[in-house]
Amino acid sequence: MFGKLEEIEVKYEELEQELAQPDIFNDQERYKKVSKAHADLGDIVNVFREYKIISQDIEDNKELLNDPDADIQEMAKMEIDELEPKLPELEAKLKILLLPKDPMDEKNIILEIRAGTGGDEAALFGADLYRMYTRYAENNKWKVEEMSSSTTGSGGLKEVIASISGDKVYSRLKYESGTHRVQRVPATESQGRIHTSAVTVAIMAEAEEVDVDIRNEDLRVDVFRASGPGGQSVNTTDSAIRITHVPTGLVVICQDEKSQHKNKAKAMKVLRSRLLQLEQEKAKAEEDATRRSQVGTGDRSERIRTYNFPQGRVSDHRINLTLHSLHKVMEGELEELQEALIGHFEAEAMKRQGD
Repeated sequence: MFGKLEEIEVKYEELEQELAQPDIFNDQERYKKVSKAHADLGDIVNVFREYKIISQDIEDNKELLNDPDADIQEMAKMEIDELEPKLPELEAKLKILLLPKDPMDEKNIILEIRAGTGGDEAALFGADLYRMYTRYAENNKWKVEEMSSSTTGSGGLKEVIASISGDKVYSRLKYESGTHRVQRVPATESQGRIHTSAVTVAIMAEAEEVDVDIRNEDLRVDVFRASGPGGQSVNTTDSAIRITHVPTGLVVICQDEKSQHKNKAKAMKVLRSRLLQLEQEKAKAEEDATRRSQVGTGDRSERIRTYNFPQGRVSDHRINLTLHSLHKVMEGELEELQEALIGHFEAEAMKRQGD
């Protein structure tokens, strides 16, 4: 591990020297590339340097244990006792930082929320979840753009698709995919009975054109007139777009914009991301097939979380975590949940590396 860390530090210093060259600003593309590579290595190099300083301090203090002055010996011993526990913590941090990076982590995402079992109550909770993710995005200074939605008369969302763009969005939200269950008393429930509903969430890395090869001959594009809830016309021109990817049967409909061109661009963005997700899931299924006996299936469709309103708690079933701060979570304060999930899956990845 330490040989690898030395190589990384050398690379970091080379990039630093390159950034110090005055002519680098003449080539903005090169400057961006070198700056990003330098920033990407910054965290691990800083932790490694801290590890080396503490290790050296410990060695220096060990030499002072032989000093004829008893006070100096005592001070050295106290220093060693204080510094030594820090090394295992830094080593654990370095192991995590050395894990292979998910190439999708830097990407923006397409968020899809769909009401499942529970009728209107599921749609209302779908709207609550969308608001939760929107608040979380605002807290992180990310941009949310709604791409299409289907509402209910009671203010619920049967389905919503949105793009979220910003710094490392996928890395923070990728563990949200799955079935989210809600337990609460609906506003229309006169007997005060708790109802259970479910909503599915899909988080897909937003695919660039270079990520997915889509041939024109594999697409069927239909144009039709957009309509609102209950068949109410919202457009007098044929601007709504339905794109079918014939080989996979994937269908994307976009009708929120008045421009056919804009609807098609949005539909293609969603289609690319769904195709990229299919490729990722296929690769993951192949990897899981070889590992199932050791680490389980990790099926994305499993119920991942329950939001219990009467008890004010939220439970993530994958990591056996329960928080009694449901109100804060629904206001978009997801940091505690996300940190716990990231820590859990990083630990799983470290275990797999050790197998």
